[in-house]
Amino acid sequence: MPPASPDLAANRLIAALPRPDRKHFLASCETIELAFAEVLAEPGAPLSHAYFPTASFISLTKPLHDRASLEVGMVGDEGMLGIPLMLGVEISPLHAVVQGAGPALRIGAAAFRHELEKIPALEKELRRYLYVVMDQLAQTATCTRFHVVEARLARWLLMTHDRAHSDAFHVTHEFLAYMLGVRRVGVTKAASALQQHGLIRYSRGDVTVLDRGGLEAASCVCYQADNAIYARIMG
Repeated sequence: MPPASPDLAANRLIAALPRPDRKHFLASCETIELAFAEVLAEPGAPLSHAYFPTASFISLTKPLHDRASLEVGMVGDEGMLGIPLMLGVEISPLHAVVQGAGPALRIGAAAFRHELEKIPALEKELRRYLYVVMDQLAQTATCTRFHVVEARLARWLLMTHDRAHSDAFHVTHEFLAYMLGVRRVGVTKAASALQQHGLIRYSRGDVTVLDRGGLEAASCVCYQADNAIYARIMG
């Protein structure tokens, strides 16, 4: 595939680099199309690439021994997949699957490590992002333990809305139950409540956000906390 063009640097981490560094880094990247449900990383498996979504997004889950899983994070154009490579580790701790199809920038693991050494601004930017991810992982753990399903679903829909850059997207009850770590009936009740309040329209897996402000009010404080830490650290 051809190298990425500077005009395609729609990823916020790359866009924040000084222009010469951005052009240099993009020359080592390629633009690819991520397909829905495509698996990009498996727990315990080597990481062959780092990914910087531009108009796609990735779900990060932690599988349990009984085959159940829980979503612990989401990566869109605000972030990247491949943090372990920054730390000199080539093994993924998480399952990463494409939740929103679309373009992304991809760079090989060895090339990524080389660019980190050559571009101090890139290393600095990604270390700050690592801090944000650590904080957000802790926030998600707290949210899962203490907040009700309806508020957690509202938070998840807002996170997806941000990364999809569209009021409409597709997600099934089964997938939501999988992501939130709850029974399907719990998702059905929570989605019905949000729909009855006129916040969303949900039919056969097609979700449309009708009232963004109302959805934010229905969400737990974790959504605002995630945004606040990103804004404070990343600027």
